[in-house]
Order: sequence, then structure tokens, then C-alpha cells
Amino acid sequence: MELSEEEQKILNGYAGEANRKAMEILVALGTIYGADRLIPVTSVQVSGVSYDNLGEAGLEFLADMASGDAKAKVLTTLNPAGMDIENWRALGIDADFAKNQERVIEAYTKMGIIPTCSCTPYLFGNVPHYGEHISWGESSAVCFANSVLGARTNREGGPSALAAALTGKTPNYGFHLTENRRPGLSVQVRATISGTHGFGALGVAIGKVIEAQNTKCIPYIVGIPQASIEELKSFCASLATYGGLALFHLQGITPESLLFEAPQTSLVITQEDLENAANFLNDPGPVDEVDFVSLGCPHLSLQELARVADRLKGVKVKKPFWITTARPTKYIADQMGYTSIIEEAGAIFASDTCCVVAPIKGRFKAIATDSAKACYYAAAKNGFKTHFMPFDEVIAEALK
Repeated sequence: MELSEEEQKILNGYAGEANRKAMEILVALGTIYGADRLIPVTSVQVSGVSYDNLGEAGLEFLADMASGDAKAKVLTTLNPAGMDIENWRALGIDADFAKNQERVIEAYTKMGIIPTCSCTPYLFGNVPHYGEHISWGESSAVCFANSVLGARTNREGGPSALAAALTGKTPNYGFHLTENRRPGLSVQVRATISGTHGFGALGVAIGKVIEAQNTKCIPYIVGIPQASIEELKSFCASLATYGGLALFHLQGITPESLLFEAPQTSLVITQEDLENAANFLNDPGPVDEVDFVSLGCPHLSLQELARVADRLKGVKVKKPFWITTARPTKYIADQMGYTSIIEEAGAIFASDTCCVVAPIKGRFKAIATDSAKACYYAAAKNGFKTHFMPFDEVIAEALK
């Protein structure tokens, strides 16, 4: 991989130890994947924020990187933390965990990274344009950026995204190259799909087939006439979780679908396939075993918060009900009066975090959610039973 004179100087330590380490990470990554050079990026989304995932070793790495003069060179936002930064006590977070989580946020902030703590940066300011090269972590955000926005990013890990933030560069390989964004499978959807629940089931149905084929081919999906932002973010999260995919093309909806034709190799998704995918996420136990209800994986949009407020007006929840969203989105909900309605009903806002990265193992037995991704991690990470429901039914479950 060929480096510019300035990049070589950074690698030699000219800009300090943290920047040298960052460049070293990028050069190693580029060498492994056969990149010819580094390219500039316009934005970064850094994953690896929750102390529950980082542990002390990860925190020490961040503190070491932040100890020098290294600063983010481009707009950089953060993935969810392990707690609500302002309201962690109400969520039952341990004080020692909170102290360590605050140390993580402090390290990132010291490096000039904006502590948005959200998996949906595209909803409030970090919105790359079509064709822009970026360096994003967090699987659902990566899939959304590549597919829905038409920006170009690989599925970065925490260290490589941080390295891109500190240098403003990333290796030129993978999805940064047009030839690697071509679809390899045509998906014919012969079913009626709507809502975050329906699109989540679709992601499971497609993702499991592609995962079983072990090809990671990019799907070109036809047969869906329209999809909202909320439905697309749900689909991105599900497809990334169950298929390990970072890009899809949805005919007539996503921008790069205009560049390609549907491949001859095809997969048909029927209504039965969607029902089977939804059933796959549902534990056989009774729904009345649910003792935890959560919406917001990925983080809820303002429109979804308005919907929650409308359905909770004048009623009281009877189960722990987490509303997870980005703090910037919550600020607008505060102004619109949605927050007060939701909190008066007894639901709890969990800004900055979500049920995937918060340290809640052992606190609950069964979760109700509209998120296929949340179901995966609730079972795999926390050992919860899962009940996968449409958005409004999740709210209804909190009232029982």
C-alpha cells in the first residue's frame, strides 16, 4: 500500500504516539485487505463504547489514545454506551459501572469525538451524502449508510473507526470500491410487509439464507413498493444481525438500485417465510412471562416517540418499559411534550444506551420487543426469552 509523504510521517511518529498507533492500525488493515492507498473520509461513527463490552482492557486502550494530543479530524459520533449518561440510577445501573462508563465517555470526548451515544447518527446530524467515503462502526448504521444513503463504508470495528477519526483516512478496499457493491442475488418478495416488525422478519428470512450459503452476496430486493425510514432502519439491523450484511439494494427505493439490474440467481420470500422468521424469534413460553418491555433497537425516531406518546396518554404501564433513543432526539421530544406523557405513564427513557449494550443480564427473564436484533442479543448475551411483536403490541404488552 502506497502512503503519501504526510501519511508516512504520521506512521513514523511525527504527529505523536496516538496518531502513530492510529496510522499503524490503518496500514495493517489496508495491507491485509490489499488496499492500494488510504482515502479521505468525511465522517466517522465509533463503536466500542459500552463498558460492558470494553472492559478494563478496552478502557485502558482508549485512555492511552486520549492521553496525547490526538484529535478527531472529521465529524465523529459515538455508538450507544452501557447506560443513560444522565439517568443511570433510574435504570438500576451499578455505581461502579457508571463510574467506569463515564471514564469511557471522557476519553472519547477528550479526543474531540461527539458523545451522541446512538446507533442512529443519521437521524440527527451525522448524515453523509451519496457517494461519500466514511468510516462507520455499528452493524445497523453501516448497513443504513451504505444502502439507504448510498455512502461508502466498510463494517469497521472500534479501533479502526477510531483510527479513521484521528487521521481522517481509511484504506481503499471493500465497499469503497464500486465493483464490490454489485448485487449477487435477486430476492423476489411475494408477501405484504409493513412496520418495523414485518421488515425485521424480512431481514431474518433473507439473512439466514445468505448466512447459510456463506457467500455474503449483496441482495437486490424487488417487490416492495415503499418503505419508511423506521422500517428501513429495522430491516438494516435485522439483515446485519442475521446475515452479517452491510449493503443491500431495494429496487426503486435505495439510490444504487438504479445502477444495477437484478441478478439471475434468485431467492423467493413468501408470506409463509415471513411467518416462519417471526416464529423463529418467539420463545414457546407464554407471553405472560414477559417481565421487560423495550422499544428502540435501533434507537427510536421522533415519529416513533410521538406514536408511543399517543398510545400511552392517560394510561399506566405495569411492567418495566424502556424507551431507548438518542439524546438529541429526546431533546426534541421534550419540547413536543412527548417525554412528559411517556414518563407520566411510567415508562422509562433510556437515552444513550439500549437493551443490547446495557448490563442487564440476570435482571429480567423475558423481553417483548419489535426488534429482531434485540431478540438475538437478548437471548445470546443475556439469556432472556424473547417475544417478537409488532410495535403497537409491544406497547400493549407493557400495559398488561
